[in-house]
Amino acid sequence: MRLKEKYKKEILPALKKELALKNDYLAPKIEKVVLNVGFGKHTKEKEYATNVAKTLTRITGQKPVLTKAKKSISAFKIREGMIVGAMVTLRGDLMYDFIERLVNITFPRVRDFRGISENIIDKDGNMTIGFKEHFPFPEVKQEDIDNIHGLEITIVTSTQNRAAALELFRLLGFPFKKN
Repeated sequence: MRLKEKYKKEILPALKKELALKNDYLAPKIEKVVLNVGFGKHTKEKEYATNVAKTLTRITGQKPVLTKAKKSISAFKIREGMIVGAMVTLRGDLMYDFIERLVNITFPRVRDFRGISENIIDKDGNMTIGFKEHFPFPEVKQEDIDNIHGLEITIVTSTQNRAAALELFRLLGFPFKKN
């Protein structure tokens, strides 16, 4: 069963019962997923930026937006307007497909993975997960890798409540650490 269908048929009724909600629209849902890669010390390398863009395109199926510096910072040798990262925002069916692959395929492929800490959910109910390497994603082939880079995934929910978001992520199948 696809994750979007599972949400509508199983997760939504369970959330309504657990959180004592009367209306479907009050139940927490995922609004968007944002993948972000900062270039760091590689900001001046054009080839690095294209490799990261190709990797993000493979992982998400969507072309990334290159982000520019908003102001100059001399200590980091960054000028205003310089390209410092790449990001992709997923919504709708692509978002649900990505979350399904993340939970079922990517997390089990992470080296020494023991679960996600509950502390990565902020007070607004959003979850941010950092990856040191982009290897665990099945869309990335080992022989095509030129540079190793990390990435950050932020899952934005409609709730402003941390507890409700935690319950949503549990029902979606996110593997949390056992306390």
